[in-house]
Amino acid sequence: MDKFQEMQSFVAVVNAGSFVKAADALDTSKAAVSRHVAELEQRIGTRLLNRTTRKLSLTDDGQAFYHRCVEILEAVDDAETDLSARSGEASGRVRVSAPVTFGIQYLAPLWGKFLALHPKVTLDVSLSDRTVDLVEEGYDLAIRIGNTPHPTLIGRKLAASRVVLCASPVYLEKHGEPRHPHELAGHDVISYSYWISRDEWRFMGPQGPVEVTVRSRLYANSGDTCRAAALEHQGIILQPDFLVWEDLRAGRLKELMPEYRSEELSIHVLYASRKQLPLKLRHLIDFLASSFQKPAWLITGTRPDGKTSARARR
Repeated sequence: MDKFQEMQSFVAVVNAGSFVKAADALDTSKAAVSRHVAELEQRIGTRLLNRTTRKLSLTDDGQAFYHRCVEILEAVDDAETDLSARSGEASGRVRVSAPVTFGIQYLAPLWGKFLALHPKVTLDVSLSDRTVDLVEEGYDLAIRIGNTPHPTLIGRKLAASRVVLCASPVYLEKHGEPRHPHELAGHDVISYSYWISRDEWRFMGPQGPVEVTVRSRLYANSGDTCRAAALEHQGIILQPDFLVWEDLRAGRLKELMPEYRSEELSIHVLYASRKQLPLKLRHLIDFLASSFQKPAWLITGTRPDGKTSARARR
């Protein structure tokens, strides 16, 4: 049996917390991972994991052996990175986590282009709006949308996105158009579940900050769902311009109270701090940064009156 493969499986099980998740991370079967760990324990003559029906835990020997295995695997990765850097050709698998909507609309068209440039690289892309733990879950990169990158991760800003308050003309004709944030308390709104402030919507206006408690008719952990409900005239939404700019330009949605600004979000690519960044990651990070130099939602943005914005004309 390949000792390296045994150590890989053992470390993956510890990192993932289960044989099933480790098998997913290694793109193999649970049976194969279980066999590798069992043969490793048999070969070295000691139990590394305590197994129960509810959880796995490391034995004392397993704890010490785990740290040594991590060091060895990292040393192998470093050696491969050195060879790749000398040859100038990136290779290997890259696991990427990205938000669902942004991943489908803006990242999906890029992956094929990157693979064409780097034929020895394999991408494993997972879309989820939850915040994954890069180290614990075995991801190499994460695309995150927010204001503050994780303090323990290295981040590179790709783009910015303005959060826009908007609704359909049909909804506004029926319920009236709010002129001040406080009027939102009397309107139906559609809320994104992952907003930290939930039902407390905050704006910066001509006279300073304004906060209002809204009444949500629908909560959704998907920006696409919020947008769809707004297009069906069910209420007012507060969503990033990368999601709604085409609807604003086409007149399907109308921006409300542009003088009262909500937050601006930063879009980052994040990765764990390492002594030496693998060539495959360096190339992918550079590729993403280059691809978002002129985001579509900024180039083709419009003002609420339907005219092209000055920012878009530049």
